[in-house]
Amino acid sequence: MAEAAKKAQKKIKPYAPAKACPKCGSGVRLAEHKDRRSCGKCGYFERK
Repeated sequence: MAEAAKKAQKKIKPYAPAKACPKCGSGVRLAEHKDRRSCGKCGYFERK
């Protein structure tokens, strides 16, 4: 029974807010790269 209690407790990562794509709208987030942010849907990117 102790094992079942340990399995039920999961660590949840906090949500990291990201910048939304200006072309696609608030539903699409920009991917964070080390030198840029890019949108996977429309191809928009901006340098950091």
